[in-house]
Amino acid sequence: MYLYETHMHTSPVSACAVSSPAEQARAYKAMGYAGIIVTDHFINGNSGCPRKLSWDKRIGFFASGYESAKKEGALCGLDVFFGCEYNIGGTEFLTYGLSIETLLANPGMDALTVKQYSEFVRANGGYLAQAHPYRTGWWIENPFPADPALMDGVEVYNAGNLDKAANLKALEFARLHNLPVQAGTDSHHTDSPFFSGIMLPKKAGSIFDIIEAIKTGQAELIIPNHADAAPFKRRV
Repeated sequence: MYLYETHMHTSPVSACAVSSPAEQARAYKAMGYAGIIVTDHFINGNSGCPRKLSWDKRIGFFASGYESAKKEGALCGLDVFFGCEYNIGGTEFLTYGLSIETLLANPGMDALTVKQYSEFVRANGGYLAQAHPYRTGWWIENPFPADPALMDGVEVYNAGNLDKAANLKALEFARLHNLPVQAGTDSHHTDSPFFSGIMLPKKAGSIFDIIEAIKTGQAELIIPNHADAAPFKRRV
């Protein structure tokens, strides 16, 4: 089986992250992962990017975490894929399959509604899954899942979410609406206490192989030993 991280951040692109892209890449390689998806906070979220910069420079800054991780991955033998965590009023969506060129060509796409963002991602061949539904916080305007018709999947296990009930609610929501499921660490530093992600039966050659595996139920969730794994191992 091949291990992949689906949700992780790097410093300084994500303002809340501690470890650099190279440090993250080396750490995941050492833990036996085949690849990682760098999902730094987009420029409308908890980003370290100065808002006064031009659109091109803001996107360039955002993509720099992925690009640095990819360079290190090439040196240490880790596949690195491009993604993002898009923020709308504190509700966040893990997004895969968009290119940096698509982001550069669409200035202002950081101010979309959930419906508009879903349509944008799908129109450009991407995939979006709500990250950590039911998570609460002062910055989250609506701590509930978005319209399931606007999502391609749900992060049902988030290792950084200390509220176990929230993960279970996310799993129940995915089952209720027959949505594909995924798990992720939400790593911000290399010494995260628990690591998660997905396992695939075949090595992914591209981000689209990972998307397809999630959508078709071929992705097995990596659940840390501290968690009650049973509910997450059953098929949706």
